Amino acid sequence: MKGSPVKPSERIIMLDVIRGFALFGILLVNMPAFHSPNFINQLYSVDVPYEGLDAVVYAFLQLFVQVKFFTIFSFLFGVGFYLFMKRAEVKGLRMKSLFFRRASILLIIGLLHLIFLWFGDILHLYAVGGFLLVAFYKRIPKTLIKWAFSLLAIYLALLSMTFFIPVDMMDELGLGNADDVLPTYIYMYESAPYLEWLSYRIKVEVIPILINIPFTLIPVFAFFLFGLYAGKKGIFEGSAYAPFIKKVQIVTGTLSIPFVICLFLLLQGLWDVGVYKSTATDLFKNLSGFSLCFFYMATLTRLLQLDAWKKRLSWLQFVGRMALTNYLAQTVICFTLFNIFNLYNHVSLSLGTAIAIVIFIAQAAWSKAWFNSFQFGPMEWLWRTFTYGHISPLRRQSKAS
Repeated sequence: MKGSPVKPSERIIMLDVIRGFALFGILLVNMPAFHSPNFINQLYSVDVPYEGLDAVVYAFLQLFVQVKFFTIFSFLFGVGFYLFMKRAEVKGLRMKSLFFRRASILLIIGLLHLIFLWFGDILHLYAVGGFLLVAFYKRIPKTLIKWAFSLLAIYLALLSMTFFIPVDMMDELGLGNADDVLPTYIYMYESAPYLEWLSYRIKVEVIPILINIPFTLIPVFAFFLFGLYAGKKGIFEGSAYAPFIKKVQIVTGTLSIPFVICLFLLLQGLWDVGVYKSTATDLFKNLSGFSLCFFYMATLTRLLQLDAWKKRLSWLQFVGRMALTNYLAQTVICFTLFNIFNLYNHVSLSLGTAIAIVIFIAQAAWSKAWFNSFQFGPMEWLWRTFTYGHISPLRRQSKAS
C-alpha cells in the first residue's frame, strides 16, 4: 500500500496558525545573528551597549521573544510526529521506517543548511531528536509528561551549575577575550571569499554546534514530548479541552510574571549578581521562555476559538503550512541581503528588526498567493516526495477560495 502526504482537508488549521506565529518569532530572534557578530557576542557573554530605540528593542526581544518560539516549534514538531505516525498506522503503513526516512531527509536538509549557509540551523537537531522520539510513540501520556518535566529539570540544573563555582575561579574558566577573535570573525562575514568563509565557519561555528548537540537537544526533546502528549490527548481536536487550555493559560501566564521581572532586573543591571550575571540571565531567559511558550500557545488557541479572531489570524496558516520553505527562505534572503550586498555589521538592532517584519509580511503574502495554485510548499513537496517515494500532485485542481 502506497503512503500519501496529508491532504489540505486533513490539516488542523489551528496548528498551522500557531506554527506561522512561531516562525515570525524565530525570524525576530535570528535576525541579529544574520546581520551582526551575535554568535561571538553570545559565546563570550559580551554585553553589547545598546542605546535609544535599540535598547528598547533589545529588552523586548530578550523578555518576550528569546527562547519563547523555538520551544513552540519543538512542541509542534511533537504534535506533528504523533499525527504522522497515527495516520500512517491507520493506513497500514510501516510507520517507523517511513518516519525514519522522513527524519533522515530532514537531517540532510538541516546539515546542508548548517554547513553552507547558517550556523543557527535547528532542522538537524529536530531530525536527531526525531529518531529518538520514535521510542516514545507507544508510551502513555503520563509517562511522556514525567520525562518532559524531568528533562527540563536536568537542563535547568546544568545551566545552574556555574553558581556553584567559586568567584575566584570564574576568570580562570573564561573562554578568553572576544576582542581577540571578533575582528577575524567580522572580516570573514564582511569580506572573505565564500570558500574561505566556509572553511572558517566549519571550524568556529559548525563543529562546536555539532559537538554541543547532546546539551542543546535536552529542552528541544522535552518539548517534543509535550507535543506528543498533546497529540495523544487530542488537545487541538475539538473543544473538549477548552477548560484545560484556559487553565494552562492562567497558570503559565502567572508563572511568567516573576520570571520576566527577574530577567528585566538582570538586563537593566538592577539586580547585581556579579560574575554570575550571564548564568542568571540564561536561567531566567529559559524559565520565562518555557512558561511564555505555553502561555502564547494557549492564548492563541483560545483566540482561534472566537470567530472574529479566527478571521484576523487566519493569514498565519499559509505561512505555517509551508514553514520549512519559509524558514529556509529567511536564511537565503538574509544571507543575500547582509553578506552579498555588504550590509553585515552595518545594521542596527532596530533596523534589523524592522527588516525582519518586512520579510515576514512579504512571506505571508507570498505564501497565501502560492496556495491559491498549489497544495504544498515547494520544500514540503520535495520532502514528502522523498518520504513517500512517489510524486504527489503539486498544483491544485482548482484555485483555493
